[in-house]
This record gives sequence, structure tokens and C-alpha cells, in this order.
Amino acid sequence: MTTIKGKVIIFSAPSGSGKSTLVRYLMSQDSSFAFSVSATSRPPRGEERHGVEYFFFSPEEFRAKIAADEFVEYEEVYTDRFYGTLKSQVETQLLTNNILFDVDVKGGCNLKKYYGDRALFIFVQAPSVEELRKRLTGRGDTAPEEVEKRLAKAEYEMTFAPQADVVIVNDELEKAQQQLITIVNKFLSE
Repeated sequence: MTTIKGKVIIFSAPSGSGKSTLVRYLMSQDSSFAFSVSATSRPPRGEERHGVEYFFFSPEEFRAKIAADEFVEYEEVYTDRFYGTLKSQVETQLLTNNILFDVDVKGGCNLKKYYGDRALFIFVQAPSVEELRKRLTGRGDTAPEEVEKRLAKAEYEMTFAPQADVVIVNDELEKAQQQLITIVNKFLSE
């Protein structure tokens, strides 16, 4: 059996919390991280490539992989629209790297359960729902109905925060970045 060496950092957050900004920052500060590539049953968009942005499978292929227990975690988000994390892909990356996951809250909880003490589950949140509203409308690319839908989902997602190892309130980006570096360095040194 192969010995897995890396550690797992899991990021989850409501839309507009600044999670992706923090993930990019962490990756720019530490080259020991690989980014986990998720699998999906949705078709590629634009220039997306299989194995780069996602592993793309048909719904039938995805179900066959579920039946074969090939996922660490997966979710059927909408009918026939699956997202998940392939065990084989993660195990290969963990041989030489630490891995960052950017997943929904249920996926984050499932990954933490699967990897236990080898994983650090970080939940990122805005200081308030009102601040989330400002961020989502400030982007200028989200219709008002979509903003309301995302805010309702964010309120639900925030109920998962207590299940995370750490909650970072992203009210000031530089402060959140420094907090993130401190937390991750401590975890990696354990």
C-alpha cells in the first residue's frame, strides 16, 4: 500500500464571502499545494478541459463511479447534475503535495469526516448577510433574483460554520489573509 504524505485544506463558504480570493492568495504563498480538480456531470463551458478545470462525465458514467465507490464525496446538486471528488485523483496528488479543496458546505463536511485529523476545514464568511448583499450586487454581473437566491442559500450554508475547524470572517482582506497564513502554517507544522 502506498503511503500518503500530504495534508488536506478544505475551503467552504457562501457565495460572495471571498473564499476564492483567499484560496488564490494561499496558493500564491505556498507552492506545496495542489488544487483538487472536481468531477462533474455537467458539460464543459467555454474553454474548460477535462482534467484541468473538472473531470467531465455523463450522468451515467458518474453514477457508475458512485456505484464503484470511486468518490471521497459527491452531491447531486440538481437532477443528473453531480459534483464530486475522485479518490484516485486525491490520492495521487497527496503523494507529493498538500491539497486545497474549494467545495460546497456539505462537501467540506464530508471531506473533513473522510480525512479526519489530516484535514483542516476552513469556513470563510462575510461579516453579515447585508455585507454579502453589497458584495454580490457590487459585482454587477448578478441579476437581483439571483442575488436573493444566493443570499437565501448563504443563510443556510452559514449554519454549517460550527462544523468547520476554523471560521475566518473576511471583513478586511489583509487581516483575513494573515489569519489564514497563521492558521495554515500551524496546521502544516503539526
